[in-house]
Amino acid sequence: MNKVILMGRLTKDPEVRYSKGEPPVAVSRFSLAVDRRFKRDNEPSADFIPCTAFGKTGEFVEKYFKKGQMVSVVGKLQISSWEDQNNQKRWSTDVVVEEVFFAESKSSFENHKGSQPQYAGNDAPKSQSDDSNVAFYPIDQAVEDDDDLPF
Repeated sequence: MNKVILMGRLTKDPEVRYSKGEPPVAVSRFSLAVDRRFKRDNEPSADFIPCTAFGKTGEFVEKYFKKGQMVSVVGKLQISSWEDQNNQKRWSTDVVVEEVFFAESKSSFENHKGSQPQYAGNDAPKSQSDDSNVAFYPIDQAVEDDDDLPF
């Protein structure tokens, strides 16, 4: 099974090109800065992972994704090899995107964009005590009877 799930911030606006076939197919390329869980001294705090989305997904990425935005992607890992002009074997690893999701609200993205410098590889996680950026609806603690819950 080849399945990749990533969540990170776009390092720049996606680059979109269209194939020469008939009909033309959107090919959107972008890079996600994905925070590392643990960091050692003198190591980067994030991995920069190249992603490619095709077709309708590529058009969606072109239209709605912007630099600095937190997104989530589901796809597959693809490793390509070729020989360069000097007959050296080269390799590239990309995520071929199958699904894309917004991982933060538009207002949270606007707050992040305006209040912090663009991604430099060391974004700190947002505090859960900051109510303006909480992505979940708080449950009323007064509900004590489980029969009142819809699930």
